Amino acid sequence: MNGCLAAGQNPGSMDPGKPLSAQIIELIQTDGLEVGSHLPAQLLADRLRVSRTPINDALALLQAHGVVERQKNRGYFVAQPVDLAEVAEQVARQASDDDVVSGAYFRIADDLFKGELPREVSEVLLRSRYALTLAQLNAVLHRMAQEGWVRKKRGYGWEFQAMLTTPESLLQSYRLRLALEPAALLEPGYAIDPEVIERCRAAEHRLLEGAIETDTPDQLHERGVRFHESIIEASGNPFFIDAIRRVNRIRRLISYRFMQDRRRYKEHCRQHLRILDLLEAGRNDEASAELRRHLERTLTNHQKISRILKP
Repeated sequence: MNGCLAAGQNPGSMDPGKPLSAQIIELIQTDGLEVGSHLPAQLLADRLRVSRTPINDALALLQAHGVVERQKNRGYFVAQPVDLAEVAEQVARQASDDDVVSGAYFRIADDLFKGELPREVSEVLLRSRYALTLAQLNAVLHRMAQEGWVRKKRGYGWEFQAMLTTPESLLQSYRLRLALEPAALLEPGYAIDPEVIERCRAAEHRLLEGAIETDTPDQLHERGVRFHESIIEASGNPFFIDAIRRVNRIRRLISYRFMQDRRRYKEHCRQHLRILDLLEAGRNDEASAELRRHLERTLTNHQKISRILKP
């Protein structure tokens, strides 16, 4: 093995607006990683300040282009010397496809909420209705299947799942989080890395400085997921961590519609910053109570959520 991605380094001048696949290539070049170097998904997520899900998607894309290889039960490794200029055109084409896939994803979700799609659909229907190529359709279906709201039928067609397709479902997911997340902050031996606090704090300040209005729903969702997963991961309890990751994967389908009202995000950022300050000071009891209040505010706003999500 010729090396490994370094932890805890600042991404520097890297443009966060670039596709993640391009940012990973730049990291490989900047760190001077040779063929055979390990690319741990969590370290990439920390360096690029996103969650692991989009990192894994980007690594899968780079694998398709032969830049990295995936070894069973070991993860991804640099497969060949990286020439950014050589790969840039391929990545640019893929980024365009990604925009189409993301747009179709949200349109399908919106149509599903409006009752304009049947529970069972064919690939022919989806390709025609959303003007997708076969590759784009497969990418959309893969993403939806990973998040748990569609599954392949035996033989032919796809079936949408009932989970998280109603306002009550979203509130049920918050009640689960309300039971788990504050408790995780009280775990014996809870320890959060100061660098994790700084990364989370920087993400909140970025939003307060204007990104609330300019970020996409995907970016806003990932920022929230990364904050909550980061503070829960510091518990060191794999059961808390796994449960929160699972619910975050499947709640995107319904929670993105709640993002249409962005006025609440400034207050959310301030609450997140308050929790980080308390954790940094070692005042975990207070941080847990603040996190509970943060989650309860959504539960007390049931009527507003219902109005936004109403078909």
